[in-house]
Amino acid sequence: MKKIPVGLQLYSVRYALAEDMRGTLAAVAEMGYSGVEFFGAPHHSADELRALLDDAGLVCCGWHTPIELLQEATIFPTIAYHKALGNDKLIVPWVNPEQYQRRDDWIELAKFLDGAAYTLARHGMATGFHNHYAEFLPLEGEWPWYTLFDHAAPEVIMQFDTGNALAGNAGVDVVDVIRRYPGRSRSVHLKPFAKSLAAKDPEAATRPAIGEDEIPWADFFDACESAGGVEWYIVEYESDAYPPLEAVRRCLQALRDMGK
Repeated sequence: MKKIPVGLQLYSVRYALAEDMRGTLAAVAEMGYSGVEFFGAPHHSADELRALLDDAGLVCCGWHTPIELLQEATIFPTIAYHKALGNDKLIVPWVNPEQYQRRDDWIELAKFLDGAAYTLARHGMATGFHNHYAEFLPLEGEWPWYTLFDHAAPEVIMQFDTGNALAGNAGVDVVDVIRRYPGRSRSVHLKPFAKSLAAKDPEAATRPAIGEDEIPWADFFDACESAGGVEWYIVEYESDAYPPLEAVRRCLQALRDMGK
């Protein structure tokens, strides 16, 4: 079976990145990560970022792209930027749950993503959606995550975040989520979570690194690789049990120990 490369969502090391981008990218590459996923509106030119990635021996495996940058008035400058950078995955990372209070709101979001996906596909790119917790809270009889992907075109990437989903609903079966939508998980976020700690202290549940947590990783990886169509595993760690660079090093080492 093809080995899936492992990338890092740079939000995990955002403070170090802001202080020293070149040094942080070099450190991430030295750990053994193959790529990085950026976040937010760009603050550097595409040529500058690409040069830094090339120097570090990394690729851009995605970008958490604000939905505002995929609107009719902004999508073509966005395409030009990512073409220069060499990125082909523009993932919408979040929508304000207060603005998505009805099932129909999520169906409208699916239609929007379909339109963006159609435009991006003509340029060799794709869009998708990344979950936080609200997507797994019941709304009109079902989870918004299922409403969204039951209505979105197959080309829209389902970027499932394990820890975020479980933080919203500890009853989520992370394996079933992947298997429910075959071929649609071109990138997934590997975020640790310990269910046994969640009831007493939700924040404590997010502190273990990958390998110290309670997600059934072996079954999850099997689903990703046999059904999900995964092209990238992307580590994200947002808690405070370890300094950020140490945390993501531990997560990657745990994945290596699992054969990833």
